[in-house]
Amino acid sequence: MTSTIGGTTALAAPSARIDSTLANSVILDSPLAERRWTAWAGGAISLAILAVALVQLRDMPVAHILSLVPRSTGFWAAFVLAYLATPISEWLIYRRLWAIPARGFAALLRKRVTNEIVLGYLGEVYFYTWVRRAGLITRSAPFGAIKDVAILSAFAGNAMTLVMLAAAAPFFGLLQLGLGGRAMVGSLSVLAITSFAMLLLRRRLFSLPRPELTWILALHIARIVAMIGLTALMWHLALPAVGVTWWLVLSAVRQLLSRLPLVPNKDLAFVGVAVFIIGRESDVAAMIAMIGSLILLTHLLVGAALGAAELLQRERAA
Repeated sequence: MTSTIGGTTALAAPSARIDSTLANSVILDSPLAERRWTAWAGGAISLAILAVALVQLRDMPVAHILSLVPRSTGFWAAFVLAYLATPISEWLIYRRLWAIPARGFAALLRKRVTNEIVLGYLGEVYFYTWVRRAGLITRSAPFGAIKDVAILSAFAGNAMTLVMLAAAAPFFGLLQLGLGGRAMVGSLSVLAITSFAMLLLRRRLFSLPRPELTWILALHIARIVAMIGLTALMWHLALPAVGVTWWLVLSAVRQLLSRLPLVPNKDLAFVGVAVFIIGRESDVAAMIAMIGSLILLTHLLVGAALGAAELLQRERAA
């Protein structure tokens, strides 16, 4: 039997020989081996971000997208705040958990871009490697805390969706959501079952103390509410003839549709709802497409910049 304390391994019983399995575990658990694999994984993910961003940017009509964007400073302020809402909320979470430094915000921004343009939840892997390489002193294991934050984010999204579904239920026929009975029942079942499972297995799923979990969940819910409001404000500033109240309703509907797992053609369903409520079919469809393209373009530009910056930093440090 072995125990590892402070990076050194001691044998519980004296022996002149160490079998190969034990030797391999000692090597893999050593700080040097950990630094090597986290450095390799972080570099590979940064390279993947840069490659995907450059390939997609090559085919993006950047000038055309920018020509459609409103010139008002209010629109750009709302867009920037909406885009940064997720990394800002996560930075506040990890600031409380680990006293994460300001430079951690760039790592969280890179995590979001990785999830969006490369592969979902690969960003969490990247952030884990960054935390290990940064040598943050934590009150909890990095993997456990990152896992808890991700699970609570999903739970907050499910909970908000169920609340909005309950609030919108009397208006389903009026809004013409286009949700079939089977799709609705199936989606509700998936959301309810997964949320209930998270609550039922919370002692096994979560590693952080309850006060920390409660605070993180509250911050996730606040982020979702802020995103709904900022999205409505962006749409209003893009089409100011439509009142912001209608856009708030549509922003909540979009959040609802985005979380229903078994509803096909979510974007088409949302455009249909927007046109039904607002009218002006061509204007609404063009505005929604413009903002979606602008978000993707921002992901690609931020990903290219951050990926290149980290690779250059690694090159200089080598």
